[in-house]
Amino acid sequence: MKAAVLERRGADGVSWRDFPDPQAGEDETILRVVAGSLNRVDLYMRDNGAGITHALPHVMGVDAAGIVAEAAPASGLKVGQKGIVYASAFCGMCRFCLAGDQPLCERVKIMGEHRGGGFAEYVAMPSRCIFPLADDADLVAAGALATGHLTAWRMLFGKKALRPGESVLIVGIGGGVAVACLQLAKLIGARAFVTSSSDEKIARAMAMGADGGVNYRKGPVSNAILDMSGGGVDMAIDSVGAASWGESLKSLRRGGRLVTCGATTGANPPADLQRVFIRQLEIYGSTGGSVGEFRQLLNVFNQGKVTPVIDSSYPASDIRAAFDRLESGAHFGKVSLVL
Repeated sequence: MKAAVLERRGADGVSWRDFPDPQAGEDETILRVVAGSLNRVDLYMRDNGAGITHALPHVMGVDAAGIVAEAAPASGLKVGQKGIVYASAFCGMCRFCLAGDQPLCERVKIMGEHRGGGFAEYVAMPSRCIFPLADDADLVAAGALATGHLTAWRMLFGKKALRPGESVLIVGIGGGVAVACLQLAKLIGARAFVTSSSDEKIARAMAMGADGGVNYRKGPVSNAILDMSGGGVDMAIDSVGAASWGESLKSLRRGGRLVTCGATTGANPPADLQRVFIRQLEIYGSTGGSVGEFRQLLNVFNQGKVTPVIDSSYPASDIRAAFDRLESGAHFGKVSLVL
């Protein structure tokens, strides 16, 4: 098969080339991949990968949707039907899996990180990680759904769910997770405010229903958000890290909560503990989503209530150009790969 193979670290270390076909293990299903999409973790894998157990050469990609090519006998899946991958091959036996909280699985193996990825003509995954799609499902949209929207779903509706009428600050609009957060917040009737260094991105977010936007290069975010929201937001979504953390905390109302799924500008911001305890703020970490949350997301997707915003689409053979687009930061929504 052809696959996006990481040979060595760096922008020139990945190429679209021949690679051995995956072999299905016990109770595994093979998907013929039609589409996927790039995520920040793919950049991390390409350039660093520290802390993630894997060996090079390595097939990349944590997002994939396509057609079932080989189904395990007891899987309930059928050859020829459309499917989407839940990227975390969870063990199903640890206390977290038994509690239905698969993102905390103690022995998880994530597609494209710990095991072969979805940027390939074929990928093998445990059958419980392949979810059927409707016959008329848009596989390019599905290929851009799982990682970004599932991450957003858990952040917004996980430990202390955003409710209709509440307000949320989404830091750094433009990335796949941030755009997904905006879509889902507006879907439930919450108010959403966004930040960016780009007036164009803010305008696009406003066209999608954002209730306000702040260009952080033009002044303190918190001053503007406190004014727009009438005293502070109920929730802040911050995956930027050190550069935005302080202003995100200052943008919260008393008793508000901050949720983070990343730290692209640094992992050690000032804690501002006095603000945290005096204003009784809550801080949550989040990554991925559970099988139950994935089913909820798929239900919304299948009903046509949420469709990923595709910034740009590349043939998989142009994997380096797709990475360039993601790395540039100029994108708004998902960078899609089509096989």
